[in-house]
Amino acid sequence: MPDPALDDAALIRRAAERFGFGCRPGELAQLQSAGWPAWLDTRLHRPPGADPGTAATPAPALPLAARVGRNADPQQRRQRNLERRDAQQAAAVWWLDRMVRAEDPLTERLTWFWHGHFATSVQKVRQAPLMVAQNERLRAGATGRFPDLAQAMIVDPALLIWLDGNDNTAKAPNENLSREFMELFALGRGNYTEADVQQAARALSGWRVDRSTGAATLVAARHDDRPKTILGATANFDAPSFVNQVLATPSSPRFVIGRLWYRLVSTVPPDEATAGGLLQAWGPGGDIRATLSAMAQLPAFRDRASALVKQPVEWAVGLMRALGVTPAALPAPQQRRLLVGLQGMGQLPFRPPSVGGWPAGGAWLTTSAAVSRAAVARGVAGVAALPAELTATAPAQRPEALRRLLGVETWSERTAHALGQVADDWPSALTVAACSPEYVVSS
Repeated sequence: MPDPALDDAALIRRAAERFGFGCRPGELAQLQSAGWPAWLDTRLHRPPGADPGTAATPAPALPLAARVGRNADPQQRRQRNLERRDAQQAAAVWWLDRMVRAEDPLTERLTWFWHGHFATSVQKVRQAPLMVAQNERLRAGATGRFPDLAQAMIVDPALLIWLDGNDNTAKAPNENLSREFMELFALGRGNYTEADVQQAARALSGWRVDRSTGAATLVAARHDDRPKTILGATANFDAPSFVNQVLATPSSPRFVIGRLWYRLVSTVPPDEATAGGLLQAWGPGGDIRATLSAMAQLPAFRDRASALVKQPVEWAVGLMRALGVTPAALPAPQQRRLLVGLQGMGQLPFRPPSVGGWPAGGAWLTTSAAVSRAAVARGVAGVAALPAELTATAPAQRPEALRRLLGVETWSERTAHALGQVADDWPSALTVAACSPEYVVSS
């Protein structure tokens, strides 16, 4: 029976996928040569330095879409909708490009995680610039202290619009933001009461997003400044003190750590001893980077059984990184086909299906998603500039060359046979390899 624990080489491959989006050509061999302690030191222990990849992909300066009055004619409405669509597509392509080009993949990978955690959709927000601004806030706090990130998000303009915080007033409290913050962002179900939701809505009242500037401000006349009782404490809570009260609840660190664990380590929850060690790493300051480092060094992270199905964006970004394809460099029609393919798989940046974010695991392994995945893989393979040492490889050796290129540990007999059938056609061979179980699953 094979050893269920990964050796250091396989562990580095897994870590490059879980705490990033996989490797560029030749990068995995370099990381494996340096060894596991070096990977931990450079990728998890040290705060990132200058990143040429992200410096080359600054956030786009997108204008806020002009508001159209009730008496606007159909042409004006169509033009406004086209501008919004183009801005949303530009934002999605920008972020995909940044994920592909980032030299510090941990920050970008955690920004992606927090986007699913504080799930906010442009479908309701409608203004791509607000989504990009939220993205920058998530990135700034991605590997820092969770309380700082939570404080930034509770008054984020896009989130306020998404969860109706923009309409929450002292006279007409709206409970959406208070409920979802406790249930999905910080505590989990069963750790608060309906009375807590109602009182917290009062604490969060008064915030207003200026639609012409995109800024959120507290309007004193709309805020309920009377005492509230939340999670057993009575005070004149406002948004910052509400967040502090929630995060001080013992169930909060366990909940957030559990979400990180589920997406980055395993779908099997940690045992009590493991959870206790992670809580120590989290500490009173909610240290995200220290917690990730602790996770990476646990036996569960080496366990071969801790396989995770890649989400469509993770899969597509990893493929483009491996093949040296940058989305922003693609012609506009190919950019649109990439976004259509991701939408067909069920996942587009800035468009989660609900405040609960995207599903995980086998939910992505549907027949329709497989068709879209093959279309994206073939499209990416068709524009990839493969190095000469690969294209010059004899057909019989191409399955092995593809294995190294994509960072796959080994091909199954079935996949190796399928690759052998198309080995003389690089785009077809790349498509088969990219859609194989060995690449779709982070093993």
